[in-house]
Amino acid sequence: MSIGLILVIILIIFLLGGFSGRFGGYGYGLGHGGMGIGGTLLVILIILLLLGKI
Repeated sequence: MSIGLILVIILIIFLLGGFSGRFGGYGYGLGHGGMGIGGTLLVILIILLLLGKI
């Protein structure tokens, strides 16, 4: 399993609120900007993974 795939899986779980018990809820303390950055990172990681750059 490549590091890129692991990062994508962790980021998807985070964005879906999978760590909500540990971090206080979906996007807790990050505001709209923080979740927007998380989504942008997810899209970039998926594109790089599909292109084989990671």
